[in-house]
Amino acid sequence: MKRVCNVFLVLLLVLLLGPQSGWSAPEAADSSGEAAMAGAGEAEGNGKAEEEGPPDTFGPLVTESAEPVEKGALEIQPIFSFSFVTDSLTPSWRRASAGGGYTSFAYEQQITYGLWDNLEVYTIIPILVNMARSVNEPAPDGSRSATSSGMGDINLTWKYRLVGETQTLPTVSAIFSTDFPTGKYRRLNPRALGTDEMGGGAFVFTTGFAVSKYVKPVILYANLFYSMGTAFTNRGEDDDGNPIDVRNYPRDFVTVNLAAEYPLTKKWIALLELVSYWDGGRFFGHKSNVPPAALVSVVPGIEYMATDRVSMALGVQVDVLGKNTDAAVTPILSLIFSF
Repeated sequence: MKRVCNVFLVLLLVLLLGPQSGWSAPEAADSSGEAAMAGAGEAEGNGKAEEEGPPDTFGPLVTESAEPVEKGALEIQPIFSFSFVTDSLTPSWRRASAGGGYTSFAYEQQITYGLWDNLEVYTIIPILVNMARSVNEPAPDGSRSATSSGMGDINLTWKYRLVGETQTLPTVSAIFSTDFPTGKYRRLNPRALGTDEMGGGAFVFTTGFAVSKYVKPVILYANLFYSMGTAFTNRGEDDDGNPIDVRNYPRDFVTVNLAAEYPLTKKWIALLELVSYWDGGRFFGHKSNVPPAALVSVVPGIEYMATDRVSMALGVQVDVLGKNTDAAVTPILSLIFSF
């Protein structure tokens, strides 16, 4: 009887321990599976991190960005600048006196809209205030100071993304823009000392390419544009000083811009640009009767990403080299409001 009880106790222990071991095995398997899934998730997350695109930035102040806004997106971008003319650049690339104190304040309102995937359109409407102080050559009434304000030439630009950025390829977008001669350019008042000239007088058609590439941690930009201006009639003087109409044939010009952004933190980005334009001949029509001009400038700046919908940038454009134009120092402040 004692032996039967012992056998019974052994069987009871087996029954109790056997299922427990069976239940423990699935739990261990579940635990191992969760660990494996967690490891796979981490690996997948690391893979995604490696493929992340460039961080959000404001974009260059002068250089054209290659990325169009998303379809249906609206951006309102006010741009404020104050230009101080420092020198007159001679045909021999030297600096000469500007002949007085010339400054210009500009408020430009840029409105950008994403028409559909890969295509955006924007317009820039400029309001100008030009000032002249202590000029060397006085007006007919003897005054040496003047101030004028008005609208400048309105710009309309279309940007279409041809190539999206990959690990090897940059973003490439085609640009087509038109400047409309809405600013005053003729029948200027001699007493205004040239400050009432707000526009160039020509329709200017521009086409070319904007490129950008994220080379961690830097975002690089490049522009190559070709611009053609139409002929226009302006008021001039003959050899005896009598007023006459003069037909102007502006030169075509090439724009070459380079820029780089370096994120300092998630919200602060350093910016540096090298921007330039170079006059050439006229591809179509009459030979140009305007001296060729050129200008090379640098634009250091800083960007701040305040929120997902509000950002700003501050920079200074410094004209360093050129001919047949003015050299200036121009602080620039711009904000972007995204909707």
